[in-house]
Amino acid sequence: MDDKLILDKFADEKTRDEAFRLLLDKYQQKIYWHIRRFVLDHDDANDLVQDVFIKVWKNLAKFREDAQLYTWIYRIASNESITFLNKKKQNLNISIDDESSGFLAETLTESSYFNGDKAQIKLQQALLTLPDKQRLVFNMKYFEDLKYEEISEIVGTSVGALKASYHLAVKKIENYFSQTD
Repeated sequence: MDDKLILDKFADEKTRDEAFRLLLDKYQQKIYWHIRRFVLDHDDANDLVQDVFIKVWKNLAKFREDAQLYTWIYRIASNESITFLNKKKQNLNISIDDESSGFLAETLTESSYFNGDKAQIKLQQALLTLPDKQRLVFNMKYFEDLKYEEISEIVGTSVGALKASYHLAVKKIENYFSQTD
């Protein structure tokens, strides 16, 4: 389903609900996995997906179409995820600057929804050593195969800075693997 058609249907009061269902069908699973890779916990990801699509519903009429619809939704999802993790860290009295994110690492081994093998768990643990924004960039490039230009629209950072951030993330992950072998 073309985004323009979804937006046109949303603009018409009679087809607004149908348009939103189409939007959910197209993006809900992608947004779930985008958030899930970041917050790790299935229940937290489900809650955040609901929050994201509530914001989308409330603000879609104001969408200016100066960006692509999916980058706008991804930006909302990314911001909601970062805000959620920062609140979670505050509630657990963990410094926002603390990059170890031990509280998320426990999620990997305790969750019945994560069934990765040892290599996947090790990669996720390596990702948890990255700062939130760097991890977000890595996830979008590595797992979601987004282009740097698309990521730039989502996170509001220059392509050059994103390339540097991704490169640094890869180096940190490589170092993590070499230190834990």
